[in-house]
Amino acid sequence: MNLLQRLDRLPLSRPHYVLLLIGGLGYTFDGLDGAVVAFLLPSVREQWELTSAQSGIIGSATPIGYLVGATIAGLLADRIGRRRVMMWALAFYAAFTLVAAASPNFSFFVGARILAGLGTGAESAIIAPFLAEFVPAKRRGWFIGALAGFFSFGYVLAALLGRFVVEGGGDGWRWAQVLTALPVVLLLWWRRSLPESPRYLLLRGRVAEAETVVVGMERSVERATGRPLPAVEAPVGVTATRPAVQQASPTLLSALRFLFSRAMARRTAVVWLLWFVATFSFYGFFSWIPTLLVDRGFTVTKSFEFSIIIYLAQIPGYFSAAWCNERFDRRRTIAAYLIGAALSAFALSQADSAVTIVLAGAVLSFFLNGTYAGLYAYTPEVFPTWIRATGTGLSSAFGRFGSISAPALIGFFYVSLGFGGVFTMVTAVLVVGVVAVLVFGLSTAGRSLEELTETDAVHAAQEDVLGTPTVGGTRA
Repeated sequence: MNLLQRLDRLPLSRPHYVLLLIGGLGYTFDGLDGAVVAFLLPSVREQWELTSAQSGIIGSATPIGYLVGATIAGLLADRIGRRRVMMWALAFYAAFTLVAAASPNFSFFVGARILAGLGTGAESAIIAPFLAEFVPAKRRGWFIGALAGFFSFGYVLAALLGRFVVEGGGDGWRWAQVLTALPVVLLLWWRRSLPESPRYLLLRGRVAEAETVVVGMERSVERATGRPLPAVEAPVGVTATRPAVQQASPTLLSALRFLFSRAMARRTAVVWLLWFVATFSFYGFFSWIPTLLVDRGFTVTKSFEFSIIIYLAQIPGYFSAAWCNERFDRRRTIAAYLIGAALSAFALSQADSAVTIVLAGAVLSFFLNGTYAGLYAYTPEVFPTWIRATGTGLSSAFGRFGSISAPALIGFFYVSLGFGGVFTMVTAVLVVGVVAVLVFGLSTAGRSLEELTETDAVHAAQEDVLGTPTVGGTRA
């Protein structure tokens, strides 16, 4: 009986929700780390008398680390395992966040923020593909969308830290970073119980370990539900057996060759573009909104209070999109939420009062984060297991070019374009993403990971890149 079929037929129950919580808390801290910079920025800018350009560099520092971390993490996770990379990445993030809190000057702070971003970028790139490999096809869209929803809790916590810790003045911006790092120690201790992905273990030829993980999941699900396990049914179009043969790990060069092979280029290009569009728009908005509100005449206190309202809108945005992932497919969900984000970004560009700015900002927050719920679910589904973490990591890394460029570009163009102009620019970027996903996107809802990725064309591309024959899977 195939191990992956046994894993995929398990109903969602307590063991899956424990994985969701452990992984989700990681995203909460990742979101907290990325968002808190926007609230540190006014204090840091005043303390070190920074220019707008220097402020933009601080806004881009964490995303630069994200880019490096996501790239390295994907390659390492496909080589040494998903779980190990997740653990080390989180520890790395916590250590350098504490270093950033002790920064004596602008240059030191930027360097520490880059290294902290390396840790969060590495972890963010791994959690979704790791957990996607445990979840049955019928519930994967909701599960990974809900997993991404934990980012929103981090952003709300960042806004609260900004309002009640950073705003206190003095060293408040330092203590805010300390408070983001210390709880990570507890999460690392809890993560010791995480199993490795059975799909990864099978790929590395570690069949006995994969069997142990699957048996453990089966027993836990049976205890949790109090019912016999469902019968195993082979997914349509996937063979009943998959020989376990250790396969070569990708290098960066071989990964890029495969991802842009004839079989994969369209999938890769769409995913990379979507990551750039979403991340450019997201960071362009969230890294500058407190500062832009202050420049519009609002007090720092009022700016942070408005930001809490805007960040709270993320929560229904993520979880509504998680529901839509399964009802309407990931591709349609991403397109719908991008359209909503484009319309609300344009509305924000025309806003001229406190009420309209906050309302349009909250709606933009809702739709931008809903887009991420679709994107986090969609990305791991389009890449085969042997390169899933690498493909997801490189997609996320490419998106970081958007997060690196957005704060700096908005800081530069804000002088000439003003508040309305920069959000009109964001609207145009979002429209490009809508066209790409509707025209070229792949339908993935309800299909197993193997059904989506184990095709003749994909196997041929893999064999060409690695120089070794592949085994098992679909022959479409």
